[in-house]
Order: sequence, then structure tokens, then C-alpha cells
Amino acid sequence: MNMTVSPRKKLIVIGNGMAGMRTVEEILLRAPGMFDITVFGAEPQPNYDRIMLSPLLAGEKSFEQIVLNSYEWYDANGIDLIAGEHVDWIDREHKTVRGAKGTQRSYDILLLATGSNPFTLPLPGVNRPGVMTFRSAADVEEMLGIAAPGKKAVVIGGGLLGLEAAHGLNLRGMEVSVVHLMPTLMERQLDASAAHLLEQKLSLRGMNIHTSANTECFLGEDADSSVNAVLLKDGTCIEADLVVMAVGIRPNAGLARAVGLACERGVVVDDYMRTSDPAIYAIGECVEHNKQCYGLVAPIWDMAKVAADHITGMAQTSFTPVTTGTRLKVSGIEMFSAGDFLGGQGAEDVVFRDAARGIYKRLVLRDEKLVGVVCFGDARDAGWYFQLLKDQKKLGTLRETMIFGQAPSLTDPAEAIACLPDGAEICGCNGVTKGTICTAIAEHGLKSVDDVRTRTKASASCGSCTNLVEGLLKLSIGTEFGAATVKSMCKCTIHGHDEVRRHIKDDSLKTIPAVMQALEWRTPNGCASCRPALNFYLLAAWPGDYVDDAQSRFVNERMHANIQKDGTYSVIPRMWGGTTTAGELRAIADVVDKFNIPTVKITGGQRVDMLGVRKEDLRAVWQDLNAAGLVSGHGYGKALRTVKTCVGSEWCRFGTQDSTSMGIALEKATWGSWHPHKVKLAVSGCPRNCAEATIKDFGVVATEAGWDLHIGGNGGIKVRATDLLCKVTTDADVMEYACAFLQLYRMEARYLERTAPWIERVGLKYVQEKIVDNSELRKSLCADFLYAQTFAQTDPWAEESACNTRGKKYDAMAELV
Repeated sequence: MNMTVSPRKKLIVIGNGMAGMRTVEEILLRAPGMFDITVFGAEPQPNYDRIMLSPLLAGEKSFEQIVLNSYEWYDANGIDLIAGEHVDWIDREHKTVRGAKGTQRSYDILLLATGSNPFTLPLPGVNRPGVMTFRSAADVEEMLGIAAPGKKAVVIGGGLLGLEAAHGLNLRGMEVSVVHLMPTLMERQLDASAAHLLEQKLSLRGMNIHTSANTECFLGEDADSSVNAVLLKDGTCIEADLVVMAVGIRPNAGLARAVGLACERGVVVDDYMRTSDPAIYAIGECVEHNKQCYGLVAPIWDMAKVAADHITGMAQTSFTPVTTGTRLKVSGIEMFSAGDFLGGQGAEDVVFRDAARGIYKRLVLRDEKLVGVVCFGDARDAGWYFQLLKDQKKLGTLRETMIFGQAPSLTDPAEAIACLPDGAEICGCNGVTKGTICTAIAEHGLKSVDDVRTRTKASASCGSCTNLVEGLLKLSIGTEFGAATVKSMCKCTIHGHDEVRRHIKDDSLKTIPAVMQALEWRTPNGCASCRPALNFYLLAAWPGDYVDDAQSRFVNERMHANIQKDGTYSVIPRMWGGTTTAGELRAIADVVDKFNIPTVKITGGQRVDMLGVRKEDLRAVWQDLNAAGLVSGHGYGKALRTVKTCVGSEWCRFGTQDSTSMGIALEKATWGSWHPHKVKLAVSGCPRNCAEATIKDFGVVATEAGWDLHIGGNGGIKVRATDLLCKVTTDADVMEYACAFLQLYRMEARYLERTAPWIERVGLKYVQEKIVDNSELRKSLCADFLYAQTFAQTDPWAEESACNTRGKKYDAMAELV
């Protein structure tokens, strides 16, 4: 008997973005193996989450972290990915497509998912180097080639995309100005009051906001030079090293139009996502359906399901646009809007405003039904409001309390999630409903948020719906679900260290009272645990802006000396890289004799420790040591302590590099820096490692080829040998890597967490990805550290010895020690 197997149909997808690959995923769910699938992508990468370009720009995520479908995924599903080649022609008669590099493929069914193109203002100077758009990973890479602390950026457009670009560049240390044509920011998503609050928040973060501003041209030194300023029509001139245009998008329908498909603004499709050619479907931002183009993910995900149903022949569904809500997070500020939030004639407004906390809600009612909603600063009840808006039921007695959210009407907060219908949208970024998540939990035995992300994509993008996903897990599996718990900083707050640090940066909190007010501290003044931590976090986040609070330091840091068991103090001058001079030694000897200091000891860090100094003599001791050119060794602080060295190649017959000079250079660059805990460095001149660099927080070991860099070592009770960070060849490399590592530790470790437990917690690979693999981030971290040092390298002995108010400065802290 002769048996023949029908060849699989050929499906070609033009466009490797989120819409096209979502459709492919839906096709694979319905009919795996039905098609031989080829995907043409104009970009040279696999499919990535375009929503996450702002965190990519800010350095909060790596490109690998925003990839949605890896190369392995394409291989596992038998998909031929042709990346880095856009399609320039479709032969509809012979059903073939041709790539710009000459690749040709035939199709039975073709799916257009060409997305949209950023709109470019047709103004003089628009083609200057440094003027760009923000739409792709390549755009981000180009921006990062210019972005640096202290440089100036101008973002044209105060919509969501523009503000995301502004936020990312702001976090990179640039001075950012936003120029927006309309009177208020994000006018399509926010009413005037919410937009005003947003402008205030962004201004506090250091951004300059220009509304009702019209751009005239982009200026440069001459006709072909890079941009150096933006001129507005009112004559205002804003300096710029970088200009980012984010003024809108247009459907990318050029290819479809060129090959004769029906097009208006976008590629015209019917209710089944078919174009005017029945063998060609289209989806996403490139299409126009019933005179409407779409840019939000929720309706595009609906398109993907409809297209997959018809391409596979599994169902005869149709695309029907539904009311959509817009859940946003800009610069860490949560927002939500839906429906007719501007109101108007016949509408009733219900408004809640808490200016101190930056929270605003506006509910628009008409005929006793909810028709519009805006939430700013607190979007926890967005899903509930959105469901009320879609249901269009009369509110009745709910009208009296609904402005306060769902919880007041329920006896148990968990009821809020339980009462949501299965069709309620949980994840707006990926269009995932409650029913989809609960079904996945039940069918696949999901136990964690990560499981749900992997299976449904819920909370896989911005993460703002994570708490709702956790709630659904609790609802579905009860006690089997163990949500990740975060230990609070202390009894004064419910917040953990990482969350507090995030709020300090995202909310531009620049004083301890501001932090306590914004995060609703339980005690009026904090305690001896949280105040020193907050003081350090603010110093690290806002160098030059935040004023160090002496009352929030431990006694050793306040006295600039180590208190001993008999109530006296030890004083340790700094000796650069363990070196000293006869003059310095004479000055130390004179101080010892003058103040009858009973003990003088050489420390393990190659310095001189004078033990037994009386409290009343401290200022005079500082003065005499300062007069000889000695400064504080910070032997008392959560700070850079020592840089231990051996004699290296200058004197040792085994030495391969000048370790002493390297140690001195490192110490002069890093002294005075405050850290989550004490930090020690060492430089050894050869692999014999006489300076014991491999048990230091940052250790440098010389080799014939250059330097080996080690991190995370620790002596003491629990000895930990270092991990090898990398190998470098030049002295400049050592300095850059050291400063970048110290800055990463300063900005991400928790207060009183040494480098050893920090690295064990986050992993060596994580640190290597930040410092070794990402040269732009490394340079940025190094620059941030050196900038902070311009404010930190002041000798406390010199300041205190000249101060006449020392007693007053310390009195108020007694109860906190």
C-alpha cells in the first residue's frame, strides 16, 4: 500500500517583534507541526520585549533579561529565523518573498508584522549626529554611546515613550530636559491634575520640563557637526549633547503598499486579520482595522489569537476591540487610566488627592455608572475599577466608598482578588486574565510567581502585577504557596533595605524625614538600626545634595576614632599604601609623648594605631597630626579602611609589577568613600601574594601579563577567599574596575553587609555581567564613584579640629547608641 504524507504548509512571518512572535506562539499552541515557519527580522537579535527598552537604557536590565524568545526557542520549535535582514519585496503571484540580502523563500500563508516607525520631526538639523529616535535596542546602544554623567540630553515628546527615555538617561547621570508640545504631559493617558503631579515628581528627580513648547530646529557648530542645542520657537535655547525624538509612531505599511495591498494609514485588515490578499494576514501596529490603529499590547494580543485561529483553521473567531485600560509605570511612578477620564457635560467627578504622598484618583461617573478612571501614585485597585467600568452596572451604595478602593467594601482583603471575574485583566503588559492564570496553575501545578511567568507571561514585563499573581496563587493552592518574604530594616518600618533604596532614588527622597514621611515610618525619629542605614543610602544616592547627618552615625564615626573598653579611644592616621616618612613618624612620636598615649601598635593594615587617647584630647591630637600632613585613616567607619601592599617590583626580586605605587594610587582615589560596611583593599606584586590580596574586599595580584582582580574576600572569624573577577593588563584598567566594583557595592548592597555575603547573595556571575561584560556600565559606575568622591574626600579630623560646636553636634544622638 502506498502512503503519502502531505507536505507541511509554509508560513512566513515578516517581522520578529512582539506581535509576530505572539501570533507564532498561539499557532504552536493550536497546531504544532502544521507549518514550516520562517521568520524574517530586520533587527539582528532574537525577539525581545520592547516595553523594557527604558530599563535597558537605564542599566536596570541587560539585553539578555529582556529577550522573550531565545535562539534556542526558535531551534526547539523548528523555526528558521533570518535575523538582520528585512524583506524588500513580496511576489504575490508566485508567493515568494525576497530579503534585502537576497534571501528568497516561498509561502502558502504570509503574516505581516512589520510594526511601526517612529515619527521624525521634519526640522532643520534633524539629520545631525546625536539626534535620534527611541524605538529599538540599536537606538539604546546609540544613546549609550553618548550618554555620560554631566552631559545634557533633550527629549522631544512628553508622552510615555519620551518620559521613559528621559528616565533612563536621567539614571545615567545626564541632565535631562523634556520638551512637550501640549500643555500637560501624557495628555492621552492622564488628566490635567495627574499630569501636574507627574511633572512635579519628574522635576524633583532633576528633569527640566518644558510644556507648551514648540521645537524650531537643532543647532550645531556648523552644517555637518553633531547637535549641541535645541532651539524652541519662543527663542529658548537648550544645550544638548543628545536629542531623542519620541513624538509618535506611524504604521510601517510601506512594503504592503508597494506590493498593492489595500492600505490607508496602516495595512487594512478585516475582522479575521486578513488583508486584501486572502493568503496574507497582518497584525500589530502596522494594521488598520475599522479605521483604527492600535499601539497597546492588549488589543494586539487579541489580534494574535484571532489570526492564529484562522491561520490554523481551528476556529472562526473575529477581532472585536474592547475597552482597554492603560497601566503605566514611569520613573517608578504607578499610573492607570481607562475610559472617558476627561469627563465633560453630564459627568460627575469623584476625586481623592493626597498631596503629601503624591496620590491622586479621579473617577468619572455618568448615569450612576463608572465611565472613566485615573489613578496616579497608587494603582492597586486599577483592576477592580476597570472591571466596574467594563460591567457598566449602576453603582448603588458602592458610590459612597469606591474612591477609597475595593478593600473598604470587603471584610477580607483577599476577597478583592477572589471577587474578580475570570475575564479580569491581571497583566496589562501581556494581556493575561485571571482565568488564564488560574487555569494554568490548576493544569500545570504551578507553585511560584516564576512558574506563572514562564507559563503565562503574567508579570514578566514591568512587574507591577506581581502582587496580584501572588494573590491568585494563594487563592488557588492555599498554604502550598510561600511568597518570598522580605525582612524589614527594623521595627520602625515594614520595608526592606532594597525597597527603601529604590524609593529613595525613584521618588527623589533627599532627607531622612522625607524618607520616613513617604514610607510611613512607624516611629517619629527612627532608631539606631535604621537611621545609620538611611544616612548611608542617602549619601550614596545623592552625592553633593544630601548633607551627612552626624546624629545618624555610630559613636566611632561621630568621634572619628575607635572607642575602647575603658572609654578611651584609638587614633589611626592614614598611611598611603602602608608607606610613611621620617617626618610623619616624628609627628606621631611627638603626639604620643605630648598626650601620654600608653600604647602604639602596628596594625594588620600596615598603619600605626595609638591606643588610649582620652576623649578630651581627641581634637588636639587631630590638630597636631593634621599639622604634619596626616589625615584620618577611617579606622572607625563603614568606609574604605586600608590598601595593603608589598614592596613589589621596586625592591623585591620576585616582583613583577610596582604594587606599592598601584596601592598608593588606589588609596588616594578611594579614601573617604563610605560603604555599607568596612572595605579593605590589597595589592600584591607577584603571585606569591605577600599582601594577602585574596582575603580582601578587592584584591589585586600582579602577574607577568598584568593584574588579576579578585573580589569578595574576608578575614576574621569566617574566612572567605576571593573570587577571581577578571584579568586586566594596564594600571588604568585596575583603577576603572576597582572604582566600578566599589560603586556597584555601594549602590546595591544592604547596610552592614560586607562584600563577601553580598557576592554570595547576588552571585559572582551577576557582578561579572555588570562590571566585566558591560563596558558602558562599568565606565558609568566608575564615573559615578569618582563624582561622589569629589564630595567625600574631606578629612574629618581637619573639619572637627577647626569646629567650635562639637559638643552640640553629638548630644542628640545619645539615645540611639
